Formats: sequence, C-alpha cells, structure tokens
Amino acid sequence: MRKGQEEMRKGQEEMRKGQEEMRKGQEEMKNQIQSHVENKVGEIKDHVNSYIERIEEDVQSLKREIGEVKGEVERKIEEVEDKVQGKIEEVKEKVQMKIGDLEKRFSELEDRPFSFPANPELTYSRPTVKSLTFHGQTSWTVFKTQFDVLTDLTTIENALEARLGDSHLSQFYRTELKTKRQKPGESLQVLAADVERLMSLGYAECPQDVRDSLAAQYFVDAIRDEDTQHATRLTDAKDLKSALAYSVKYEAAKTVSKTSRNVRSIEIEDSTEKEKDEKFDCLLSTLEELLNSHVAGRRLLDEIRT
Repeated sequence: MRKGQEEMRKGQEEMRKGQEEMRKGQEEMKNQIQSHVENKVGEIKDHVNSYIERIEEDVQSLKREIGEVKGEVERKIEEVEDKVQGKIEEVKEKVQMKIGDLEKRFSELEDRPFSFPANPELTYSRPTVKSLTFHGQTSWTVFKTQFDVLTDLTTIENALEARLGDSHLSQFYRTELKTKRQKPGESLQVLAADVERLMSLGYAECPQDVRDSLAAQYFVDAIRDEDTQHATRLTDAKDLKSALAYSVKYEAAKTVSKTSRNVRSIEIEDSTEKEKDEKFDCLLSTLEELLNSHVAGRRLLDEIRT
C-alpha cells in the first residue's frame, strides 16, 4: 500500500511538473503572440502614417491647384462678364437706334407721298410774247400771217418741244430703267426716288395705272439683295409706294433677326461659363471627399493607438 501511495505521489509530482511546463509553454506562446501583434501593430501604424502623409501631400497639392484654378476662373469670369455686359449694351444701343430709325422712316412713308425736288435744269420760266399791233405801215396780209402763227398754240407748243423738250430721250430713260441696279450703300428710299424720276421722264405719256405698275416692277428688279428682291416680288405690289414699304419692312426684319442671333451667341457663351462653374464645384466636391478620408484615417490611427 505504501508503494502505491509513493507511486501516486510521483504521479502527482509529474503532473505538477507537466502543468508547470504547460504554463511555461503558454507564457512563451503568449509572449510570442504579443510580440507578433506588437510588430504587426507597428507595421500598421507605419503604413497608416505613410498613407496619411501621402494624403496630406495630395491635399496640399490639390489646394495649390484649386487656388490657381480658382484665381484663373475668377479672372476669366470677370473678363467674360465685362465682355458680355459690353456686348449687351452695344446691342441694345444698336437695336434702339435701328428701331427709332425704322419707326421714323415708316412714319414718313405713311404720312407723305413721294415728292421730288424740282430740278433747276428742268425748270423753265414761261416766256411772254408781246402782242402784235397793226399800225397800217405794213401789208395786212403779212401782219395776218404773223398773227396767225403766233396765236396757233399747237404750232408754238411743237416748236418749243422740238427746241427745249426731251421727248426724244424717252427711249434712253426707258433703257436706263431696265438696266437700273441698286448701288452699294444706296438705300431703298433713294433707289425708289430715282426710279420715280426716270419713270416721269421715260413714260410721261402713259396712263397713271400703267406707270405705277411699271415703276413697281423696275424697282423690284433693281433691288440688290436677292432675299429682299424675292420677298418683295412675291407681294405682287401694284405701285411703287407699296413695293418700297414692304421691302423696307423686310430689311428691318432681317436686321432684327441678325441682332437676335448675336444675343443668342452671347447667351451661349454665358452657358459655357456656367459649365465651367459646374466643373469647379465638382472639383471642390472631390477635395471635400479627400479631406473626409484624411479625417477618417486620423480617427483610425487614434483608435489603434488607444
């Protein structure tokens, strides 16, 4: 029995030794794990610090670039605003001037008929003829013949027309009408006045309705701008005044349309500047995301250290 007890004590001592060795092994393993964890934590800290440093460098670089871009954008915006404002004011002034001029011309066309200044070269004073007096000193037959000649108005008119008239130039004026073309810089009003003058010289003996129709036709043929000529011809104007009024309105409408296109081009430039502003806002959003990720990295590092 004593022998059994001794064996039991030996077994217990061996068990205690085994437990002691197990505790030592666990402590060594714990130390190894703790050392490994500390090494890994150090590596993570170094990696996080390196990442944060890179983020800070990127943020600083982005700040510099944003500052440069912002300054350039603000300068461009100021230049474009000044340019657009100047163009708008210039267009407004031109439109107001054109509208005022057109209203004045329309008022003149509606309120007064065509009138042309008298040409001193075509104005003649009416000659006076001293009446003959029979004194009985000459033959009655001779006196009567002279008296009949002076009192025959048809004979006098024919003689004056042959000497002073320009009926022999009618064909010349008609040819000039057929070949008449609007000169560069010549207004439609001046062209109409010239056509009216040539009509008076070339078709003086024609009825008034025929003269009106021919004058409108020659005026349309003489218009220089093809679009204005085509549009006026489609109206089938019966007289010169109607053809002139429509052609002037058509040119005014074309002028206003060109002005509107200029204004639209300015609005397109303005929309381009708005797109630049949107891109700038997008860049600021990207910077904000980077800053947020930087703050998150800082918080993670603080949590690891604690």
